[in-house]
Amino acid sequence: MIIFGLDPAIRTTGYGIVRALGSGRYEILDCGVIENKKTMPHSECLRRLYGGVNELIDLYSPDCAAMEEPFVGRNSKTAIILGMARGGILAALAVRGVPAYSYMPSVAKRAAVGSGGATKEQVAYLLAAELKINVNDIPLDSTDALSLAICHAQRAFCNLPDKMGKSI
Repeated sequence: MIIFGLDPAIRTTGYGIVRALGSGRYEILDCGVIENKKTMPHSECLRRLYGGVNELIDLYSPDCAAMEEPFVGRNSKTAIILGMARGGILAALAVRGVPAYSYMPSVAKRAAVGSGGATKEQVAYLLAAELKINVNDIPLDSTDALSLAICHAQRAFCNLPDKMGKSI
């Protein structure tokens, strides 16, 4: 099973593509960031997010996607911008028929590395050690996306539909 993890943002969307091999074994196929410059209008950022997600779907043919559940703080402008990024990503997934699920960041980190409050650096080091890869090959902005993919894999392989993320 190939799972596409996504940590949406309008300027820096982290992604992680994980192949779940069963019973707690994973392989990172790719991880990185879809970046947009601060000077770009939101419409261009959304076009690039949509295109980037489509490129990754073409390369890896994921079976499903796991996204971060949105955090809505006090800043409504930030929430609206995050909603736009999620919408662009969800549109790309839906057009390509890739089902998406969402998880709270703390749930994903706990599933992947044992601590819901782990920092991006801690997640990168623990995943690198567990998966026997160089920590420098894991961009910090992709750590949450990798955690989301691993979290979803655990739930899918354990056949725990009641513990699956919320279908979005």
